[in-house]
Order: sequence, then structure tokens, then C-alpha cells
Amino acid sequence: MSKPYDFSKGKRGPVISSPGKTRITIMLDNDVIEAFRARAEAQGTGYQTAINEALRAAISAEPPLTAETLRQILRQELHSV
Repeated sequence: MSKPYDFSKGKRGPVISSPGKTRITIMLDNDVIEAFRARAEAQGTGYQTAINEALRAAISAEPPLTAETLRQILRQELHSV
């Protein structure tokens, strides 16, 4: 019979941590998950990677040009003339 294992110094959790990443729980609609799974399968990546890329693109994108922002730009341009 083999020697019993000693788990007295064992720790719960992943064996290797993922630096720069945090595990969270998030509720998403089923159709959103399915769309990302289909997109990820077509690209040959994981759906969580596809969601991460979409979120990264959303936060790095320029804010939309609103009517108020356009008014401010026009005022600055007209004032400088």
C-alpha cells in the first residue's frame, strides 16, 4: 500500500495564479454569451478572451461626439477667430 498523502500544509485555490487578472462573477444574458462563444470559436480563442477584448476596446475607444461637446468645440473655434 502506498504512503498516505499529507495535505496539512495544502492551500485552496488555483495552483498557478494569473498575474494581472482577477476572478469575478458576472451575470450576462444567454444570447450575449452564445454570441461571444460563436465568435470565439470562429477565431479559435476562448469566449472569455473575446469578452475581455470587447471590454478593452470599449474602454479605450474615444467618447462619442455629443451635441454638447460639438457646441463647446464650435464656441472655442469661433472665439479664437
